[in-house]
Amino acid sequence: MTATYTFDVFSSLDGYGTAAAGDWGGYWGKQGPELLEHRLSVYSAPQRMVLGANTYRAFVEVLAAGADESRDAWVTRLLNLPATVVSTTLTEPLDWPDATVVRGDAVDVVARLKEESEVPLRSHGSLSMNRALMAAGLVDRVQLTIFPVITGLTGDSPLFRGAADFDLELLESRTLDGDIQELTYRPTLHA
Repeated sequence: MTATYTFDVFSSLDGYGTAAAGDWGGYWGKQGPELLEHRLSVYSAPQRMVLGANTYRAFVEVLAAGADESRDAWVTRLLNLPATVVSTTLTEPLDWPDATVVRGDAVDVVARLKEESEVPLRSHGSLSMNRALMAAGLVDRVQLTIFPVITGLTGDSPLFRGAADFDLELLESRTLDGDIQELTYRPTLHA
């Protein structure tokens, strides 16, 4: 059986993954108890994280900041899941409790992981890696959490800039905290 791979990503309404300037923060200041509880339930299931080197480095900064009690519970859970980091520049040991570096092309690495993994695979962020995986047909689900903001002036990291064209089949949708949308799609390369 092939493991399911989910590309999990946060976005502003206008398609940015982060804000380059200002005081927006990771949730654009819009998180509430429903979102945080839901995220904890998503990350409480057995799974393996798959990260590119840049996203790994960003998460290591969170780890280095310490203080689990000041961090959202779902983030602490994510940081304690086993992880595969696809990189040509990083070397072990990694500053992650249960992570390994796998060298090679992300498409080859993830294709192999999908065949070998006994648990689902999930990637939070790692935009360029996941665009390549989508183009290769390896992403089974795109879980897009849209925050109710437009970051036209400060938006950074456009989620799908340079991506191939895809048709999306909506598998699930939910509203969290009254105005945050979580949409889960099955992507298919547009022919």
